[in-house]
Amino acid sequence: MLFNSQVFIAGFLPAVLALYYALAANRAARQTLLVLASLGFYGWWDWRFVPLLMALTLANWGIALWFGRTRQAWIPATGVGLNLAILALFKYADFLRGTAFGRAGSPWDPWSLILPLGISFFVFQKISYLIDLRRGDRHIYGFLDFCLFVSFFPQLIAGPLVRHNEIVHQFQADPRGAAMWENVGRGFFLFILGVAKKVVVADTIAPLIDPLFAKATGTPLGLGEAWAAALGYTLQIYFDFSGYSDMATGLARMFGLRLPVNFDAPYRATSIREFWRRWHMTLSRFLRDYLYIPLGGNRNGQARQAINVVVTMLLGGLWHGAAWTFVVWGGLHGVALAIDGIWSKTGLRLPRALGWTITMLFVVVAWVLFRAADFSAAASILASMTGINGLATPRVPNEPLAALIGGALAATLGPTSLRYAETLLRPSPWLAVSAGVVLSWLLLLIGGRLPNVFIYFQF
Repeated sequence: MLFNSQVFIAGFLPAVLALYYALAANRAARQTLLVLASLGFYGWWDWRFVPLLMALTLANWGIALWFGRTRQAWIPATGVGLNLAILALFKYADFLRGTAFGRAGSPWDPWSLILPLGISFFVFQKISYLIDLRRGDRHIYGFLDFCLFVSFFPQLIAGPLVRHNEIVHQFQADPRGAAMWENVGRGFFLFILGVAKKVVVADTIAPLIDPLFAKATGTPLGLGEAWAAALGYTLQIYFDFSGYSDMATGLARMFGLRLPVNFDAPYRATSIREFWRRWHMTLSRFLRDYLYIPLGGNRNGQARQAINVVVTMLLGGLWHGAAWTFVVWGGLHGVALAIDGIWSKTGLRLPRALGWTITMLFVVVAWVLFRAADFSAAASILASMTGINGLATPRVPNEPLAALIGGALAATLGPTSLRYAETLLRPSPWLAVSAGVVLSWLLLLIGGRLPNVFIYFQF
């Protein structure tokens, strides 16, 4: 079930929200409802994935209880290994086998395992909890608290990557407090902004961008086509993924729960380090706290720090997908972060405009590798961006053109969705009417198109 679907907006969400507040006086009842609703939401895609989600949930909860009784460090470490093994089996088995057989020059038949939706997110969530336990955290949760923590439907499939100490303590509060209507109103408005990002910008750009990347697999693009593909995808992935995060955060707020911020205007960054402090912020924190710092962080000199950040980003790239293009994309960002770290130690500073230009050029070029079907297609597009394959430009219809221009202005100059919903928004009857009209228009727009899943669902 998609957040940006009529069945979710007009059916699932109102029903679950109404039942939730009807049961709000009883903590166990409202949490049970959310767990069941989350399983139904997840199972809407394919019920075959639900047993794996529940089995992993029960296994990790059991491991936490076991550790709570014995305090033996190997127990959560074993749990981390179990989660990584499940992730490796479903996501990386064919990739690793294909790489090994390919290097050996041997024929092979892929297993073609179906990738369970959101497995990268909910596995990392469990891993972070088990590592925290091993590091000394003493929070052993009851069954309902743990189930809701790992299955809460707004963040289940594509994040944000929520840590246990950021949300579980919120479950005890009665959502019908003084802030109830503010939570529902601001959350609903943030959700609408997220839907607009996805439907009005990302999905409107997609029909222009996708054919260009497909064409590049067999035919060189012209200069205009290549830059349209690169810049268009730069905006598409941002509005697609940040739109999802806004929807997730808004939905949680409607239920009286706060999720961590995942985006903070990353395309205004003036350095690559600033970019990663603003882009997919919960993943950046996970990589920092559970990979970079355990590797040694910046504690052992500049050379070791550079190695640590490159290794971290290589693994971060691999997390995004089972393909060498993702690994190299992550490695490029790791090298850029290492260079940025060395540059910062010199005490020199670039003018902000120059820093922004260099950062964005790097990000745009790297996105080509992230999006392209393979290295050959990526190399073809990057070569075309220099103009060596001619100057051909795509014909851009009015709607995608407006989405490109409006999206670029919003991403670089406008307030973030969260700031708009939380601080700039002033509730009024006219705003409520306007929000209803906009949502009605979005529902009509959604109904007139084929469903377009979120880009990060594939990860």
